[in-house]
Amino acid sequence: MKNFTKLDQPTGRSIYLDGKEYLFFGGTSYLGLATDNEYTELFIEGLRRYGVNNGTSRNNNVQQAIFDKAEEYAAQRFGFESGLLLSSGYLATQFVVKTLSQEGELLYAPASHPSLWLDANPVVVGDFRDWSFHTVDYINKSKETSFVIVSNSLDNMKPERYDFSVFDEISDAKRVTLLLDDSHGIGVLHENGISLVERGFLRENIELIVVASLAKGLATDAGLILASQKRIEQLKKSNFYTGASPSSPASLYAFVNGEQIYRKQFEKLQANILYFASLSKGYLNTIANFPVFSSSDISLYERLMEASILVSSFPYPLPTDPLLNRIVVNAHHTREDLERISHAIGIS
Repeated sequence: MKNFTKLDQPTGRSIYLDGKEYLFFGGTSYLGLATDNEYTELFIEGLRRYGVNNGTSRNNNVQQAIFDKAEEYAAQRFGFESGLLLSSGYLATQFVVKTLSQEGELLYAPASHPSLWLDANPVVVGDFRDWSFHTVDYINKSKETSFVIVSNSLDNMKPERYDFSVFDEISDAKRVTLLLDDSHGIGVLHENGISLVERGFLRENIELIVVASLAKGLATDAGLILASQKRIEQLKKSNFYTGASPSSPASLYAFVNGEQIYRKQFEKLQANILYFASLSKGYLNTIANFPVFSSSDISLYERLMEASILVSSFPYPLPTDPLLNRIVVNAHHTREDLERISHAIGIS
């Protein structure tokens, strides 16, 4: 089997190994910004302006303006009162989980990302819909009054969109914080938006906090926290925020100034998703507007490799389960690429 674990190249539309080109349908650079030439030039401009990194903490008396600017910009861009940036999605998520664990009982959804775990794997299995109804019933019947619901915003593996509207049935007497990891959906499912569009269930007793790694679709090495201004002000007092070095200022410069490039790539991505969905004709598992297509056909990986096409393939959700093949369409794929993989799959 070919070994693609020691590459010395970007993982863009194509990957080269032993002098051979493989068309790449994997990874998480959904919008293709990580290998986009125009976006790269913005990053380089940021390097020249701000330097390679900034090793000082956010409470230092000497600060670069890009950090505050990027936080304000992120909050406005994604529709929240306030935002906070740390050096990685994992750090941002752990920061919020540890803070919220002091405020109420943690209730984990199935398949919650490991960055959301307080300590060990909470081992919650089963269907999200069944779990959500059980959770509402548990909260309403509990003698406790404060809870923290922890979940991914969607399942990016199957893929599957989650319906959070059932939380509208939570009693007004209960105080609930809903913590969602939107790393795979932010800026990808909806233009300049998070995955959760319908927020009618949010009331005075239900607080929404969104965390995300921006390193995926948005090609920015930073972790983002989106919440109310009151919550962000509380988080800013923690040494998680004040004591840690921030993310790359050049990366944030590209993030703030690259929205026009992002919009162009978003349009390309959505066109590619629609076209590939039309070619796959229901043969692959997918959801609207999302670039991941999956299949449990265990022979698919080898068939695609024979056609010089590389996708992700691993047992899911457990190591003992059958292989799940994850095909990722990105904004740099051409129509010819999509037709080629469709033909190799045997669906066109």
